[in-house]
Amino acid sequence: MNRTLPAGMAPMLALLLAVLPLAQAAAQERQMLDRIVAIVDTGVVLQSEVDSRLADIITNARRNNQPEPDLEAIYDDVLEALVLENLQMQIAERINIRFDDDTINRILGSMAANSNMSFEEYVTTLEQAGVYLQTREQVRQQMTLQELQRGLVNQRIRITDQEIENFINSEMGQELMQADYLLNHMLVPFEAGEEETVRQRKMRYAGDLIARLEASENFAELRAQAMQGGEFPVTATDFGWRKLDQIPGLFAESVEGMSVGGVEGPFEAANGLHIIELTDQRGGTSQLVRQTHLRHIMLSPNEIRDEEQSLAEIRRLRQRILDGEDFAVIARQNSDDAASVVAGGDLDWINEGGMPQSWEVAVNEMEEGELSEPIRTETGWHLIEVLGRRLSDLSQDFIRAEAENLLRDRKFDLELQNWLIEIREEAFVEFVE
Repeated sequence: MNRTLPAGMAPMLALLLAVLPLAQAAAQERQMLDRIVAIVDTGVVLQSEVDSRLADIITNARRNNQPEPDLEAIYDDVLEALVLENLQMQIAERINIRFDDDTINRILGSMAANSNMSFEEYVTTLEQAGVYLQTREQVRQQMTLQELQRGLVNQRIRITDQEIENFINSEMGQELMQADYLLNHMLVPFEAGEEETVRQRKMRYAGDLIARLEASENFAELRAQAMQGGEFPVTATDFGWRKLDQIPGLFAESVEGMSVGGVEGPFEAANGLHIIELTDQRGGTSQLVRQTHLRHIMLSPNEIRDEEQSLAEIRRLRQRILDGEDFAVIARQNSDDAASVVAGGDLDWINEGGMPQSWEVAVNEMEEGELSEPIRTETGWHLIEVLGRRLSDLSQDFIRAEAENLLRDRKFDLELQNWLIEIREEAFVEFVE
């Protein structure tokens, strides 16, 4: 049966039929804006990822006033780098390496602080630039790759005792093991031809400055006050971090024996009177550590014994010990800590800072031989006894640990490349023309 179109519909239908192929072509064009350029095991690399990485390279080159690279020349290298990243992210997913949003926010907070911005200001800036979500994902991926590489590559690195000994005894090892010192400094300068009485007054003035510092005035603040206007002009030198042999010989010997926060001076030289503060120190081989010998009993709440019952029971055990029963015997019979139960609860010597914070506070207030009140941690209720205290020199242990870390760092990059080659060779990768 013939049907007649309502008036005015024919032109509209003709227009629709004319536009439809164009719309289909546009849709196909939009779909072609992104495509798969490589199949990587169970994942893919998209053309948009390659384009984004190339754009980043161009942007960085312009920012650093460097010539822009030939994109065709580096295209294959960029694609290969994305294939390797994709492979690593698949491995990280399989072994469950993940970073939650709170962790990403902390990293972004640090990035904001480095840009002298608040977290909210930094996020707003990224949102206005349209790169907030992209930045979060880049941070998450970078952290994931670092964690994966650190875990899997370090397992492949072996450092022998002989390598450690050779490194410690080498010239490079000796230099790297030296401590670094950070100094605050100020100078009360001498003037050419000034009278001896003036120099004596300057000596007393420098002495007054030192006395104020020893009375706990802040070095930087006092120096700023003195430079703005004091009895005599004051100047300063920013030495930065330096090894001992890089510090002026005038006060290098004093620095070696100083404690962090200590003040020395005035050191008299031809140019004036120097005052220094050891602001910070890092590295070096002197490692005196306070240690405490502890033993403990732990009771953890469980299906049979709830929180209140666990507390009541550990109080009963405490009273039995105070009444004269042997701590070790009670620990073997009752403690839930599998790591120390055989040793009668003995934890051996523990370095300062190496125990839970709630323990640290209680132990610092206890005398040798004293038994604590019940202490709650996330693992349960504890009784702690202090068996002894000592100051131990862990210099040799520290030196060997530092040497091993330095040797590991030196081997890491080579072993990382070997590992990347291996996972690339073992993977299924197909490039899509």
